Amino acid sequence: MRVIITAATTGEWMPTFLDIDPVYMGESTRMKLLFHQGGVGMLSSAVSLTKLIFEEKPDLIIQAGIAGTFDNSMNLGKVLVVNEEMLGDMGVEEENKWKDIFDMKLEKSSYHPFEKRVLPNPFLEKYNLLKLPEVSSVTVNEITTRPERIQQIIKKYDPVIESMEGAALHYVGRSMSTPFIQMRAVSNYIGERDKSKWKMKEALANLNQALLKYVERLYKIA
Repeated sequence: MRVIITAATTGEWMPTFLDIDPVYMGESTRMKLLFHQGGVGMLSSAVSLTKLIFEEKPDLIIQAGIAGTFDNSMNLGKVLVVNEEMLGDMGVEEENKWKDIFDMKLEKSSYHPFEKRVLPNPFLEKYNLLKLPEVSSVTVNEITTRPERIQQIIKKYDPVIESMEGAALHYVGRSMSTPFIQMRAVSNYIGERDKSKWKMKEALANLNQALLKYVERLYKIA
C-alpha cells in the first residue's frame, strides 16, 4: 500500500516525519509512506497533487493541515476530518450578496466531480480509522477576516472550518478516483486576527499526534 502525507508546508507534517517508525518509510513490504509538500493555495495544490498521482500512483493521500473555524464554541486544537468541501470565493459579490459559479451558471452543480455544489469524500467510511469528527469545509484563496464576508459564507455554505487547499484535494481525488482523507487541526476562530489568541502550536502538535496514530492503525490493516 502506497500512502502519501501531503500538506501545504513541511512544518505541518515535519514532527510526524521525525518521529515516524522507519519501517513505514521503506522497509515494510505492506506499506510505503511518502511525504509531500503541496504548496499554499488551490492552484499549487491541484497541480502538485495531480502530478503526484501520475508519478507515485498512491493508494491513499492524507492531506494534513491547520484550519480556522466558524464555530466559536469549538475547542481550539481539535483534530477533525472533512466530509465535504466547497469553493468559498470563486464567483462575484453583487449588492452585498455572494454568487458562486453555480449561481452564475458557469458550472453545473452536479457536474463531476461536484455533487449538488459540494465535493464530498466518498472514502471516509473506509478511511476515517480514528473516528474523528466529520465536518464540512470551505476553501478560499483569501483568508476571511471581514465580519460581513464571514456572514456571507456562513449564510451561503454553513461550513465548520476554512482552509486554502482542501477543495483541491477533493477535486483531484474525486476526478482521478484516488482515495483521500483530509485531516485538519483547528488553530483559530475565523475573523480573529490577534494571533496571541491562536493555538497554532497546540494545533500542530495535536495534528501530528493524530497522524502518527493514524499511520499505525493503517499499517495494521494494510
